[in-house]
Amino acid sequence: MFIDKITINVKAGNGGHGAVSFRREKYVAKGGPDGGDGGNGGNVIVRCDDSMNTLLAFRYKRKFAAEHGENGAGAKFHGKNGEDVIIKVPRGTLIKDPESGRIIKDMCDDEDFILCRGGRGGWGNKHFATPTRQIPRFAKNGLPGEEKDVLLELKMIADVGLVGLPSAGKSSLLGAISAARPKVAEYHFTTLEPSLGVVSIGGEAGFVAADIPGLIEGASDGLGLGHDFLRHIERCRMLIQVIDVAGTEGRTPLEDFRVIDEELEKFSPELAGRPRIIAANKADLMVNGVEEFAEIPEVSEEAAELERICDALGYKVIYISAGSRLNLKALIDETARTLETLPPVVTYESEIIEEAVSEDDLSGADAVTIRRGDDASFIVSGEWAEKLAGRVNFSDKESLMYFERSLIRAGIIDRLREAGCEEGDTVNFCGMEFDFIE
Repeated sequence: MFIDKITINVKAGNGGHGAVSFRREKYVAKGGPDGGDGGNGGNVIVRCDDSMNTLLAFRYKRKFAAEHGENGAGAKFHGKNGEDVIIKVPRGTLIKDPESGRIIKDMCDDEDFILCRGGRGGWGNKHFATPTRQIPRFAKNGLPGEEKDVLLELKMIADVGLVGLPSAGKSSLLGAISAARPKVAEYHFTTLEPSLGVVSIGGEAGFVAADIPGLIEGASDGLGLGHDFLRHIERCRMLIQVIDVAGTEGRTPLEDFRVIDEELEKFSPELAGRPRIIAANKADLMVNGVEEFAEIPEVSEEAAELERICDALGYKVIYISAGSRLNLKALIDETARTLETLPPVVTYESEIIEEAVSEDDLSGADAVTIRRGDDASFIVSGEWAEKLAGRVNFSDKESLMYFERSLIRAGIIDRLREAGCEEGDTVNFCGMEFDFIE
């Protein structure tokens, strides 16, 4: 079964909580706080795997979660970091946002991509000791890891796309010019999934060709299999349109050309404008006893009309026979010469830009809640407050100044005053306690 589009859920690990602990050791007076930090949560990492050519592995497993970080412990023991989870996908897989359809990442290179970042571990109470607060009885909780649904969409990476109507000879041609062995039979829709083959042109040089199945009239509207597989030729640098020039299927060569040309234009005008070679297949049925040919001495009226139209469009017509392996070298050589003049395989840029966190980012600050606690303290909580706390290093002076500026700009300080908070009162900010100072 060929699966090239599927939605999965990914979740990075949560950060471990910091520990509240005090050193208790014989003959050691006033040991002080020694709570260790929590471990960081594991990331969700996506990696290309060249042994895969379908998303079938995701059919029964659609949820992937990284390991949570462990909590900190006494004696300044740091919690263990969570293990990353690695998701392997075929090269050419697009990672998209399922709602907007925007591209997050095009998996074309060998670099790993961090899809979801694990939450940072919380600080132990050892970080919160000050000359005026020598016994901090609080620590910082770990931050939650990122979680999202993503759409995986496979668009195969190939230099050349073989397109044509059923039984035109695409699979036979791919098998004749490469080591690929696609299924070949005398009935329509023999090929039910795209096939890739490497075509050698001498030495270590060569190109990758893809056999795209199921194109019929109306494919761009969802008829046949073409609607599912047209996306696989979007990356192709050029096209080889395979045409049954002998008319063995009851179609004229011109009709073969017209149907596919119109479907490509409907699906993507840019794709239809790619360089194209017309492989006039089954030409051996028109000329008997010829082992190799560059041109057909006597062609049918329909084939001659096809040549005139293709010449006007700038498409070269090469007569071949995939079944008899006639004139395939001329087709391969012309394809290689054309590829030398073309840019590399299409890659897609990310359409989602992660916004850098800045002091001016106050979105969500209005949703912060302030309430009185049972011990007369003021409790500040909310998603924006948790994110702010996660960005601040409370042992660093400049970071603390940034924290204070953010509270002032977001109006949290004014809201505390309105709630009755006065100098010296205790403020619990996302689990961390501070003295309110005017």
